[in-house]
Amino acid sequence: MRRAPSGAPVPRLVDMTTPSALPLRRIEEDPLDPLPRGEWPATVPAVRDLLDSGLDLSPLTVLVGENGSGKSTLVEALAESFGLNAEGGTHNAVHHTQRTESGLATHLHLIRGAGASRRGVFLRAETMHSHLAYLSGIDGPGRNNFQSHGESFIEFFTARAGVQGLWVFDEAESALSFNGCLMLIAQVMDLVRGGSQVVMSTHSPILAALPGARILELSASGMERRDYEDLDMVRNWRMFLDAPERVLRHLT
Repeated sequence: MRRAPSGAPVPRLVDMTTPSALPLRRIEEDPLDPLPRGEWPATVPAVRDLLDSGLDLSPLTVLVGENGSGKSTLVEALAESFGLNAEGGTHNAVHHTQRTESGLATHLHLIRGAGASRRGVFLRAETMHSHLAYLSGIDGPGRNNFQSHGESFIEFFTARAGVQGLWVFDEAESALSFNGCLMLIAQVMDLVRGGSQVVMSTHSPILAALPGARILELSASGMERRDYEDLDMVRNWRMFLDAPERVLRHLT
């Protein structure tokens, strides 16, 4: 059995969702609009793997890897292809601040579950502030103005917990404390039990420990399925927390 960061056993999440019922079963390259392999972002190994071989998704999929490995590029393109606002929110959000999307979404073909929900939510820490400002502009000044970034983030996904469909998280830990990450894990488990599908990119060994997650590690070699205990991220964090002075000594 996998173990949580604390060392306690992690309970397995009961999978109540069959692949055919998932909002998003598989992602492939659009055969009518292929992306040239010498053109970014196809030059990113993980993106190239997706374009070459496609990607089957589970009820709960977690992408991990170093900066630049393609995590945000993939989840952003997935969300945009699904019809979600690229800067975060639901299908109803239409705001844009600065166009930074890779364009990968236009080259993807999504295979959806027959009769599955087409609703969804995209939460990305990088643009969450601008999205909350957008919502405030619609609804008028609210209590979000008096909350921390993390509190606003938690309130945002808690208030939309009733949305059943595809939930996409991009590096949510950037806005969350340790306890906030645990709250998000509890929320995600409830979403999956309720029939939603979750795709998450993260640098956090806490979020990567989500019970029942299919973990994909992105690197210079491409995209590979990994067990939690074998992740570079988990090994590195354990090494640092066991003896931070030993690691810091090499930096100074």
